[in-house]
Amino acid sequence: MKLCLVVDDSRVVRKVARRILEDLGFGVAEAGDGAEGLAWCRGAMPDVVLLDWAMPGMDGLEFLRRLREEPGGAGPKVVFCSAENDLDRIRQALDEGADEYIMKPFDGDIVASKLALAGALPSGQ
Repeated sequence: MKLCLVVDDSRVVRKVARRILEDLGFGVAEAGDGAEGLAWCRGAMPDVVLLDWAMPGMDGLEFLRRLREEPGGAGPKVVFCSAENDLDRIRQALDEGADEYIMKPFDGDIVASKLALAGALPSGQ
């Protein structure tokens, strides 16, 4: 089973994302901020990371940079999930190594289509 790590400081967003991802066939782990997410990745690298941009302590962009420097950190597909709609910021995230970008609020269809574009859906989806 593919594993998706949801890194978001909102418990509600993590809960909604978990339900959508489990319905898509993912195992799901959660982290409440970038530092927790990075520690999680150091223990068990996920297949996919659904990543919030604006978090206290370590924002999503810093998490992404650090993830990509970790052993095996180039492997996970990273999908930013944010209310950030500035095209330059979205381009920056993609240039820094994100695979896709989802605007909040999101639903199951949006998540599924973006994960498919990133090549990250479990087989059979």
